[in-house]
Amino acid sequence: MAPREERLSRRTMAFVLAGGRGSRLRELTDRRVKPAVYFGGKSRIIDFALSNALNSGIRKMALATQYKAHSLIRHVQRGWNFLRAERNEFLDILPASQRYDESMWYRGTADAVAQNIDIIDSYGVDYVLILAGDHIYKMDYELMIRHHVQARADVTIGCLTVPRAEASAFGVMAIDENDVITSFLEKPKDPPGTPDDPNVTLASMGIYVFRWDFLRDLLIRDMQDENSSHDFGNDLIPAIVKGGKAQAHRFTDSCVRAPGEPVYWRDVGTVDAFWRANIDLTDFNPELNLWDRDWPIWTYSEVVPPAKFIHDEPDRRGSAVSSLVSGGCIISGTEIRQSLLFTQVHTNSYASLEGAVVLPYANVARHARLTNVVIDRGVRIPEGLIVGEDPEEDAKWFRVSEGGVTLITQDMLDRREASS
Repeated sequence: MAPREERLSRRTMAFVLAGGRGSRLRELTDRRVKPAVYFGGKSRIIDFALSNALNSGIRKMALATQYKAHSLIRHVQRGWNFLRAERNEFLDILPASQRYDESMWYRGTADAVAQNIDIIDSYGVDYVLILAGDHIYKMDYELMIRHHVQARADVTIGCLTVPRAEASAFGVMAIDENDVITSFLEKPKDPPGTPDDPNVTLASMGIYVFRWDFLRDLLIRDMQDENSSHDFGNDLIPAIVKGGKAQAHRFTDSCVRAPGEPVYWRDVGTVDAFWRANIDLTDFNPELNLWDRDWPIWTYSEVVPPAKFIHDEPDRRGSAVSSLVSGGCIISGTEIRQSLLFTQVHTNSYASLEGAVVLPYANVARHARLTNVVIDRGVRIPEGLIVGEDPEEDAKWFRVSEGGVTLITQDMLDRREASS
């Protein structure tokens, strides 16, 4: 019998960067960091990177936090506490702290790793996988790590194929016929094409694989460079492209999907993108398959009763069409269409919701009429409120996005109430 191929993921740790606010999400990140923002009815954004790592066979993980991390830390402690140290598996939370300088937080993505070199050393791993904690996708990292080893690369970078016209918003790379990176450019005006298709560009996903001994030496040198911004994309990756071997790994080669399904990756970094990605889940066949039992998205699930629909009168019927309604919700005489309701949302009689993304514990009072909205956690929508039909009136009190989505928080409602 031939020996089983060793999974390289068992010799790898995942270092997840989860410290950025995500200011383009506006008031949704006033109280929580972007990776802690809710997604998909019961998950948080961070669950996708962590679930990908776990499903790929990686049992050693670290999470670097900085901006308003309490919500994120609490979620991880509650939802990811099944990893057991006695089985040599763990998820360490690494908040920015006074480790080297009393005034120095994490100065960049590379510095967040560099300040924790001693902790990574203690893991005894051969490879380090650097992940951004704020994207929605499903990916088998084992395939990417294997590609890195086979290519004998100094760094392997996860890459998306994007149209050249859209690539100026990304860090992009030029490659040769073997997908070896020949140049790395941060948000260029004229992105390069690829050898097989000049109309598309490879854009960085913010995912990197290194041998730990190589990265460790690189980080120590970077910490001593006063001219460095201590960032992977700005400093370390361009230096490797210039003086070493940087390999591109195409997301299509490791994206987890059923045969015939499209490649799915989303940066839900704006209110419009966040709303769209959640509403897309209400499609008959959504591009993101959250029902895949072979690649589950692990998360913290509250113990709540099933969703409940009550009243059955012509103008007062609890109903939901083409919608996702989470546990603990009570739909009391409300008509809901193409909407996504998170845990413990309560709606009341004669109200209607269409194109609504409603975060946990919100309450919608009677006769409210809400269209194309994002409602923050715990918001209490007052009786008779109409949003989504008069953009100019909505903009007086709420955040109306470029795409016409209205974000509603409790602070906005309180200011509206105080002025009336």
